[in-house]
Amino acid sequence: MKIATLLNTDKPCVSCEIFPPKPGASLDRVTQVVDDLAKSKPKFISVTYGASGSNSNRTVEIAADIQNRHHIPALAHMTCVCADDQKIEETLKAYKENGIENILALRGDLPQDMDPTAPRPYRYAYQLIEKIKATGDFCIGAACYPEGHVECARKEDDIDHLKQKVDSGCDFMTTQMFFNNDILYHFLYRTLAKGIDIPVIAGIMPVTNAAQIGRIISLSGTYLPPRFKSMVEKFEHNPEAMMQAGIAYTTEQIIDLICNGINRIHIYTMNKPEIAAAIFSNLSSILED
Repeated sequence: MKIATLLNTDKPCVSCEIFPPKPGASLDRVTQVVDDLAKSKPKFISVTYGASGSNSNRTVEIAADIQNRHHIPALAHMTCVCADDQKIEETLKAYKENGIENILALRGDLPQDMDPTAPRPYRYAYQLIEKIKATGDFCIGAACYPEGHVECARKEDDIDHLKQKVDSGCDFMTTQMFFNNDILYHFLYRTLAKGIDIPVIAGIMPVTNAAQIGRIISLSGTYLPPRFKSMVEKFEHNPEAMMQAGIAYTTEQIIDLICNGINRIHIYTMNKPEIAAAIFSNLSSILED
Protein backbone atom coordinates (compact mmCIF):
# COMPACT_ATOMS: atom_id res chain seq x y z
CA MET A 1 0.00 0.00 0.00
CA LYS A 2 1.19 3.49 -0.79
CA ILE A 3 1.85 5.67 2.22
CA ALA A 4 0.01 8.61 0.67
CA THR A 5 -3.15 6.48 0.89
CA LEU A 6 -2.46 5.62 4.55
CA LEU A 7 -2.10 9.31 5.36
CA ASN A 8 -5.44 10.18 3.80
CA THR A 9 -7.39 9.80 7.04
CA ASP A 10 -8.42 11.84 10.05
CA LYS A 11 -7.41 9.03 12.41
CA PRO A 12 -3.96 8.92 14.06
CA CYS A 13 -1.31 7.32 11.86
CA VAL A 14 1.80 6.38 13.85
CA SER A 15 4.84 4.85 12.16
CA CYS A 16 8.37 3.86 13.16
CA GLU A 17 11.91 3.91 11.76
CA ILE A 18 14.71 1.36 11.93
CA PHE A 19 18.22 1.22 10.50
CA PRO A 20 20.13 -1.70 8.97
CA PRO A 21 23.15 -3.27 10.66
CA LYS A 22 26.63 -2.19 9.66
CA PRO A 23 28.07 -3.81 6.52
CA GLY A 24 29.13 -7.39 7.24
CA ALA A 25 27.05 -7.69 10.41
CA SER A 26 24.27 -10.22 10.81
CA LEU A 27 20.65 -9.28 10.12
CA ASP A 28 19.44 -11.36 13.05
CA ARG A 29 19.23 -8.45 15.48
CA VAL A 30 17.34 -6.22 13.03
CA THR A 31 14.99 -9.09 12.15
CA GLN A 32 14.15 -9.39 15.84
CA VAL A 33 13.66 -5.62 16.08
CA VAL A 34 11.22 -5.78 13.17
CA ASP A 35 9.35 -8.68 14.78
CA ASP A 36 9.06 -6.79 18.07
CA LEU A 37 8.06 -3.51 16.38
CA ALA A 38 5.38 -5.26 14.37
CA LYS A 39 3.61 -6.22 17.61
CA SER A 40 2.88 -2.51 18.19
CA LYS A 41 1.11 -2.37 14.79
CA PRO A 42 2.71 0.76 13.32
CA LYS A 43 1.04 1.96 10.12
CA PHE A 44 4.36 1.65 8.27
CA ILE A 45 8.04 1.11 9.03
CA SER A 46 10.79 3.11 7.36
CA VAL A 47 14.25 1.65 6.75
CA THR A 48 17.24 3.98 6.54
CA TYR A 49 20.03 3.93 3.96
CA GLY A 50 23.69 3.40 4.76
CA ALA A 51 26.06 6.35 4.61
CA SER A 52 26.62 7.28 0.94
CA GLY A 53 24.40 4.36 -0.02
CA SER A 54 26.97 1.87 1.29
CA ASN A 55 24.37 -0.40 2.86
CA SER A 56 21.55 -0.04 0.35
CA ASN A 57 21.22 -3.78 -0.32
CA ARG A 58 20.33 -4.28 3.34
CA THR A 59 17.68 -1.56 3.07
CA VAL A 60 16.02 -3.48 0.23
CA GLU A 61 16.26 -6.79 2.07
CA ILE A 62 14.81 -5.48 5.33
CA ALA A 63 12.04 -3.48 3.65
CA ALA A 64 10.97 -6.53 1.63
CA ASP A 65 11.00 -8.66 4.78
CA ILE A 66 8.77 -6.18 6.61
CA GLN A 67 6.21 -6.35 3.82
CA ASN A 68 6.39 -10.08 3.12
CA ARG A 69 6.34 -11.42 6.67
CA HIS A 70 4.37 -8.77 8.53
CA HIS A 71 2.29 -7.22 5.74
CA ILE A 72 3.21 -3.75 6.97
CA PRO A 73 4.06 -1.15 4.30
CA ALA A 74 7.77 -0.32 4.19
CA LEU A 75 9.28 3.07 3.39
CA ALA A 76 12.76 2.56 1.94
CA HIS A 77 15.17 5.47 2.24
CA MET A 78 17.33 6.46 -0.71
CA THR A 79 20.13 9.03 -0.91
CA CYS A 80 21.83 10.58 -3.92
CA VAL A 81 24.83 12.47 -2.57
CA CYS A 82 27.33 9.92 -3.93
CA ALA A 83 25.13 8.42 -6.65
CA ASP A 84 24.99 8.58 -10.43
CA ASP A 85 22.22 7.56 -12.83
CA GLN A 86 23.41 3.95 -12.98
CA LYS A 87 23.43 3.53 -9.20
CA ILE A 88 20.01 5.12 -8.80
CA GLU A 89 18.51 3.07 -11.61
CA GLU A 90 19.91 -0.15 -10.13
CA THR A 91 18.45 0.69 -6.73
CA LEU A 92 15.04 1.58 -8.15
CA LYS A 93 15.03 -1.68 -10.10
CA ALA A 94 15.75 -3.60 -6.89
CA TYR A 95 12.91 -1.79 -5.13
CA LYS A 96 10.49 -2.62 -7.94
CA GLU A 97 11.54 -6.28 -8.03
CA ASN A 98 10.95 -6.58 -4.28
CA GLY A 99 7.54 -4.92 -4.30
CA ILE A 100 8.71 -1.76 -2.55
CA GLU A 101 6.61 1.18 -3.72
CA ASN A 102 7.38 3.82 -1.06
CA ILE A 103 10.66 5.76 -1.09
CA LEU A 104 11.97 8.54 1.14
CA ALA A 105 14.17 10.58 -1.23
CA LEU A 106 17.07 12.34 0.50
CA ARG A 107 20.24 14.07 -0.53
CA GLY A 108 22.15 12.41 2.29
CA ASP A 109 25.01 13.70 4.42
CA LEU A 110 28.15 14.80 2.62
CA PRO A 111 31.14 12.52 3.36
CA GLN A 112 33.82 14.28 5.39
CA ASP A 113 36.34 14.00 2.56
CA MET A 114 33.98 15.35 -0.12
CA ASP A 115 34.45 18.84 -1.54
CA PRO A 116 30.91 20.33 -1.34
CA THR A 117 31.63 22.54 -4.36
CA ALA A 118 32.80 19.68 -6.60
CA PRO A 119 30.45 18.82 -9.49
CA ARG A 120 28.30 15.72 -9.07
CA PRO A 121 25.24 14.38 -10.88
CA TYR A 122 22.84 14.87 -7.96
CA ARG A 123 23.38 17.85 -5.69
CA TYR A 124 19.88 18.16 -4.26
CA ALA A 125 17.04 15.91 -3.14
CA TYR A 126 14.59 17.44 -5.64
CA GLN A 127 16.75 16.05 -8.47
CA LEU A 128 16.41 12.56 -7.01
CA ILE A 129 12.67 13.06 -6.65
CA GLU A 130 12.43 14.01 -10.34
CA LYS A 131 14.40 10.89 -11.29
CA ILE A 132 12.22 8.57 -9.19
CA LYS A 133 9.04 10.19 -10.50
CA ALA A 134 10.18 9.62 -14.08
CA THR A 135 11.25 6.03 -13.45
CA GLY A 136 8.20 4.35 -11.98
CA ASP A 137 4.98 4.48 -10.03
CA PHE A 138 6.51 5.11 -6.61
CA CYS A 139 5.06 7.03 -3.68
CA ILE A 140 7.76 9.55 -2.79
CA GLY A 141 8.45 11.16 0.56
CA ALA A 142 10.99 13.86 1.44
CA ALA A 143 12.52 15.38 4.54
CA CYS A 144 11.61 18.79 5.93
CA TYR A 145 13.10 20.90 8.69
CA PRO A 146 10.81 22.84 11.07
CA GLU A 147 13.80 24.74 12.43
CA GLY A 148 15.42 25.17 9.01
CA HIS A 149 18.13 23.06 7.41
CA VAL A 150 21.50 23.49 9.11
CA GLU A 151 23.10 24.38 5.76
CA CYS A 152 20.49 27.02 4.88
CA ALA A 153 21.01 30.48 6.36
CA ARG A 154 17.43 31.77 5.86
CA LYS A 155 14.29 29.87 6.83
CA GLU A 156 12.36 31.40 3.95
CA ASP A 157 14.91 30.01 1.50
CA ASP A 158 14.52 26.61 3.14
CA ILE A 159 10.75 26.73 2.61
CA ASP A 160 11.36 27.58 -1.06
CA HIS A 161 13.55 24.46 -1.33
CA LEU A 162 10.71 22.39 0.16
CA LYS A 163 8.32 23.82 -2.41
CA GLN A 164 10.75 22.74 -5.10
CA LYS A 165 10.60 19.17 -3.77
CA VAL A 166 6.80 19.25 -3.86
CA ASP A 167 6.77 20.64 -7.38
CA SER A 168 9.17 17.86 -8.42
CA GLY A 169 6.70 15.16 -7.39
CA CYS A 170 6.99 14.64 -3.65
CA ASP A 171 3.81 13.10 -2.14
CA PHE A 172 4.45 13.70 1.58
CA MET A 173 7.11 15.00 3.94
CA THR A 174 8.55 13.82 7.26
CA THR A 175 10.05 16.33 9.66
CA GLN A 176 13.35 16.25 11.41
CA MET A 177 13.02 15.70 15.15
CA PHE A 178 11.85 18.58 17.35
CA PHE A 179 11.12 18.84 21.07
CA ASN A 180 8.85 21.88 21.16
CA ASN A 181 5.56 21.42 19.30
CA ASP A 182 5.15 25.16 18.78
CA ILE A 183 8.09 24.95 16.36
CA LEU A 184 6.11 22.52 14.20
CA TYR A 185 2.90 24.57 14.35
CA HIS A 186 4.71 27.72 13.19
CA PHE A 187 6.46 25.73 10.46
CA LEU A 188 3.16 24.39 9.12
CA TYR A 189 1.73 27.91 8.89
CA ARG A 190 4.76 28.98 6.85
CA THR A 191 4.52 26.01 4.49
CA LEU A 192 0.81 26.58 3.88
CA ALA A 193 1.54 30.21 3.07
CA LYS A 194 3.89 28.94 0.33
CA GLY A 195 1.23 26.67 -1.11
CA ILE A 196 2.67 23.44 0.32
CA ASP A 197 -0.38 21.35 1.11
CA ILE A 198 0.84 17.75 0.97
CA PRO A 199 0.74 15.65 4.19
CA VAL A 200 3.45 16.41 6.76
CA ILE A 201 4.44 13.67 9.21
CA ALA A 202 5.80 14.86 12.57
CA GLY A 203 9.11 13.14 13.34
CA ILE A 204 9.51 12.46 17.06
CA MET A 205 12.68 11.23 18.77
CA PRO A 206 12.29 9.57 22.20
CA VAL A 207 15.36 10.57 24.24
CA THR A 208 15.91 7.88 26.83
CA ASN A 209 19.57 8.42 27.68
CA ALA A 210 21.57 11.59 28.13
CA ALA A 211 24.27 10.51 25.68
CA GLN A 212 21.85 11.12 22.80
CA ILE A 213 21.68 14.85 23.49
CA GLY A 214 25.17 15.80 22.30
CA ARG A 215 24.72 13.95 19.01
CA ILE A 216 21.30 15.50 18.41
CA ILE A 217 22.66 19.02 18.88
CA SER A 218 25.78 18.41 16.75
CA LEU A 219 23.81 16.97 13.84
CA SER A 220 20.78 19.21 13.71
CA GLY A 221 21.13 22.11 16.14
CA THR A 222 17.67 21.23 17.46
CA TYR A 223 16.28 23.60 20.09
CA LEU A 224 15.96 22.00 23.51
CA PRO A 225 13.21 23.67 25.58
CA PRO A 226 13.84 24.36 29.30
CA ARG A 227 11.39 21.64 30.35
CA PHE A 228 13.32 19.09 28.32
CA LYS A 229 16.67 20.25 29.67
CA SER A 230 15.37 20.01 33.24
CA MET A 231 14.30 16.43 32.64
CA VAL A 232 17.74 15.46 31.35
CA GLU A 233 19.58 17.26 34.15
CA LYS A 234 17.39 15.59 36.78
CA PHE A 235 17.64 12.01 35.52
CA GLU A 236 20.79 11.78 33.38
CA HIS A 237 22.63 9.70 36.01
CA ASN A 238 19.71 7.34 36.62
CA PRO A 239 19.24 5.27 33.45
CA GLU A 240 15.95 3.69 34.48
CA ALA A 241 14.44 7.02 35.50
CA MET A 242 15.79 8.71 32.36
CA MET A 243 14.16 6.07 30.17
CA GLN A 244 10.83 6.41 31.97
CA ALA A 245 10.95 10.21 31.81
CA GLY A 246 11.92 10.17 28.13
CA ILE A 247 9.02 7.90 27.25
CA ALA A 248 6.65 10.13 29.23
CA TYR A 249 7.95 13.27 27.49
CA THR A 250 7.48 11.71 24.06
CA THR A 251 4.01 10.46 24.98
CA GLU A 252 2.93 13.92 26.12
CA GLN A 253 4.41 15.49 22.98
CA ILE A 254 2.44 13.12 20.74
CA ILE A 255 -0.78 13.65 22.70
CA ASP A 256 -0.44 17.42 22.29
CA LEU A 257 0.10 16.98 18.55
CA ILE A 258 -2.98 14.79 18.16
CA CYS A 259 -5.08 17.19 20.25
CA ASN A 260 -4.06 19.96 17.84
CA GLY A 261 -4.98 18.02 14.72
CA ILE A 262 -1.54 16.59 13.87
CA ASN A 263 -2.42 12.93 13.41
CA ARG A 264 0.60 11.76 11.40
CA ILE A 265 3.44 10.80 13.75
CA HIS A 266 6.75 9.08 12.95
CA ILE A 267 8.81 7.72 15.85
CA TYR A 268 12.59 7.50 15.42
CA THR A 269 12.98 4.31 17.43
CA MET A 270 16.77 3.91 17.09
CA ASN A 271 16.17 0.12 16.85
CA LYS A 272 14.71 0.02 20.36
CA PRO A 273 11.33 -1.69 19.99
CA GLU A 274 10.79 -1.71 23.76
CA ILE A 275 10.72 2.10 23.72
CA ALA A 276 8.22 2.13 20.86
CA ALA A 277 6.10 -0.51 22.61
CA ALA A 278 5.91 1.60 25.78
CA ILE A 279 4.83 4.67 23.78
CA PHE A 280 2.22 2.74 21.82
CA SER A 281 0.93 1.28 25.09
CA ASN A 282 0.60 4.77 26.61
CA LEU A 283 -1.39 5.83 23.53
CA SER A 284 -3.45 2.66 23.06
CA SER A 285 -6.92 4.13 23.60
CA ILE A 286 -5.99 7.40 21.88
CA LEU A 287 -4.90 5.57 18.73
CA GLU A 288 -8.10 3.54 18.72
CA ASP A 289 -10.34 6.62 19.12
